[in-house]
Amino acid sequence: MKKKRSKAAKIKSDKIIITLSLSLTLVGLVALADASAPAALSNFSDKYYYVKQQLLAAGVGVLLMFIFSKVNYRLWEKIALPFFILSVVLLILVLIPGVGTKILGARRWFFIGNYSFQPSEIIKLAIAVYFAKLASKDKKPLSYFIPLIAVGFLIMLQPDLGTAISISIIAFSQIFVSGISLYYFLSAIIVSAVTSAILILTSEYRKDRLMGFIQSTDDPLGKSYHIRQVLLALGAGGIWGVGLGQSRQKYLFLPEAATDSIFAVIAEEIGFVGSSILIFFFALFIFTGLKISQNSQDRFGKVLSVGIVAWIGGQAFLNIASMVALIPITGIPLPFFSFGGSSLIAILVASGILANISKYETKNKRL
Repeated sequence: MKKKRSKAAKIKSDKIIITLSLSLTLVGLVALADASAPAALSNFSDKYYYVKQQLLAAGVGVLLMFIFSKVNYRLWEKIALPFFILSVVLLILVLIPGVGTKILGARRWFFIGNYSFQPSEIIKLAIAVYFAKLASKDKKPLSYFIPLIAVGFLIMLQPDLGTAISISIIAFSQIFVSGISLYYFLSAIIVSAVTSAILILTSEYRKDRLMGFIQSTDDPLGKSYHIRQVLLALGAGGIWGVGLGQSRQKYLFLPEAATDSIFAVIAEEIGFVGSSILIFFFALFIFTGLKISQNSQDRFGKVLSVGIVAWIGGQAFLNIASMVALIPITGIPLPFFSFGGSSLIAILVASGILANISKYETKNKRL
């Protein structure tokens, strides 16, 4: 009887992760088709341009998710180092003029025909895998901090503070559960916070975002424009929303409606109640992922699960928190929803790995 209950629990965790990932992807495609239509029509004379791009990425991502949900997750432990090195090489190549493409002052993309590829999304998975391997080998603190500093430096050369923050959340979550000295952990947190503050204050663009958050009633057509439009969308949505497809802010009033600000369009259309349901599903994903980590049969699986949950949960929290004006707008995308093929594929691959870890979980072994 006990074995049957244990088997049922394993199947349940596996199915929850896969079902949530598929559901969030599907809802995300519908939300993107709605939110991006005016901008796509304006920029490409095709209101379905963004969603068609995302649909292709979703197809690739879902296929890879099912493949990696069947592949033993310990394979990632074996290839952790070469995978990490390859990801770092891609971060270097994207900075080279003529190889990487520069858009709006940032050099973050490779373009192959009409399709783009963002290596900073791949490094998130690479960091999660590599740090899990370091934890499984009981490596010393410098083994974590040196590669983290190197990756952070390369990402800030793009520049991309949002991705640097996301990677820091993944890394520090894994470092915390790996069992290194609390002294080193807290010291690294303080250094990272000070560095982030310096990067914000020394960049006019980032400083404007911060000041727009602090002084949201000032300069409504300048620094405060983005956050004010977000708040207008949330206010218009109220409790029940204005109705599916009825957002006004998506008609080129709200900046980045298809990417960073897609949650504001969603909240405007489905209101507080609908948004709360969406947040619940993200919370369920996080809870299930943490249970998988807790029940993992080895240290690698435990720390890798934490990294994946920190990645998806951390990005969801930061994006939604910035949209409800709890923190400044960070430029961090909403997982499964924001436009970006590289991000969606990487997240679905990570979901497949998490689902596979759940197949080997045990409730009897303590790590």
